[in-house]
Amino acid sequence: MECGQCASPLERPGDYCLVCRSANADAVVLDIDRDRATATILDGERVVAATTITTNPEDGEETGVVELRNFAGRIADEVRRKRPEEVFAAGDREVLRATREQLHHEFYRVEEGEPVEAVLDRRGETALEVVDEPPREKIGGTHSTLIGGRDGRRAVQTVAGHPHVKKIVPGPIDAGGKGSQKGVRAKATRADTNGNVRLLIRDGSSVQENRVVTTARDRDTGERVRADLNDALGDEDLQ
Repeated sequence: MECGQCASPLERPGDYCLVCRSANADAVVLDIDRDRATATILDGERVVAATTITTNPEDGEETGVVELRNFAGRIADEVRRKRPEEVFAAGDREVLRATREQLHHEFYRVEEGEPVEAVLDRRGETALEVVDEPPREKIGGTHSTLIGGRDGRRAVQTVAGHPHVKKIVPGPIDAGGKGSQKGVRAKATRADTNGNVRLLIRDGSSVQENRVVTTARDRDTGERVRADLNDALGDEDLQ
């Protein structure tokens, strides 16, 4: 394949051109199993190419960690070659978490089954505004206390790090709920008509409801953001 801008040869279809410094793809869709991952390269609504990466999972604790890291590293390398604007992902959470740790991209989770088709359908919609601010700058309001200690703060930071979240307003703490032995748990609730959601954090018998203002336009696009947030919280073992 040649670069679409300068016609220089590319080592792999969709690679970023190092000659004229231009991208030949704007998105990568990762469909990941524990032993196999497919990276589908998109340019607009066109599929440029698909690459499959495989591994042989190891059973040993130490060898398994090394094998997983190497597998995730090979997937991450395929993404870096493209320098995409967006990365969409579906599949094994352990591998996804390990891959995301090696990239600076925000991962947008999509439903398993037909992730490429799901992304193409989504890309036909009007893109949501991206909020390019550090997570800490998005947190504010009358109540500054967050329940759950380090895990509670991690849940809020995870949500605040999403590019379609404008602001998180911590709410009052209700200590009258039913106790739980599961530790800190967090969940984004169903979007309202304006596309905003609530982040519920539970720690034992205490519950805190935090308002999350998103860039979504309506309930449907807000539900898309909510699903992303809950997937991100699940990846952090907070659900």
